[in-house]
Amino acid sequence: MSNLLKKTQAMNDLLDRYELLLTKRQLDVMNLYYKEDLSYQEIADDLGISKSAIYDIIKRVTLNLSEYEEKLSLVKKHYQQEAFLEALKALESDEVDQLIKQYEEENNG
Repeated sequence: MSNLLKKTQAMNDLLDRYELLLTKRQLDVMNLYYKEDLSYQEIADDLGISKSAIYDIIKRVTLNLSEYEEKLSLVKKHYQQEAFLEALKALESDEVDQLIKQYEEENNG
């Protein structure tokens, strides 16, 4: 996986976990840039603001998201939890599988 792809995936993970902490404008800009893969100019044209404003928003939000993750570790904990569940599933125990199913239903539904 290329560094750019890793960076994009990492930013999407941060956005998924912390999007409620962003303003609508910030979230719109970040989604257009990281999820829709639009350029600064395309985003600026779509939103009717300057290209430099887009750059500033992306830079500031990227810093904020990194700080949130440093303090809260929600993305890190999510991946640790996924790895733990996969390790439990590998045990191939009916009792463990039932507990995992119950957990997933309670936390994903």
